[in-house]
Amino acid sequence: MAEQLTAESAQTALRGHVVERAMEAKLKHGFWIDAEQITRLLDDRSVVRYPVGIRFDEEPLEPGEFAWAMPLGDTPAEGFCLFIHPHFEDHVEAWPLLIAYHIPSINYGEIVSHEDAELFGATLLGLEPDAYYQALCELVDSIPS
Repeated sequence: MAEQLTAESAQTALRGHVVERAMEAKLKHGFWIDAEQITRLLDDRSVVRYPVGIRFDEEPLEPGEFAWAMPLGDTPAEGFCLFIHPHFEDHVEAWPLLIAYHIPSINYGEIVSHEDAELFGATLLGLEPDAYYQALCELVDSIPS
């Protein structure tokens, strides 16, 4: 008898896949992911399924939002522009934290929760999820109002 697929089992499977992808990326791109590595990682289709460009522009961002991956067309294959708050343009040490958070939503779309995004970023960067979340909060709090 086939096992009944539930929302909970689907979420568990997605989380497992998110962690697996982050670990594979880490093994392939190195255990220290800096700004240069994270931008290279965006071009690796085994990690990020669709093309992504980065633009430092706050115009499309909501208040309190540090970045947003805007679709460039009707299908994900047309790519994304990851808008990052311009406050971070000269803070290259923050780029891996900010960019990693958005990779799962680029790869999987709206089914990704903030917990999935935090788990991916934490795994990729070798942090505990709570430490990664705290670092993101501190970065958001650093944006001038």
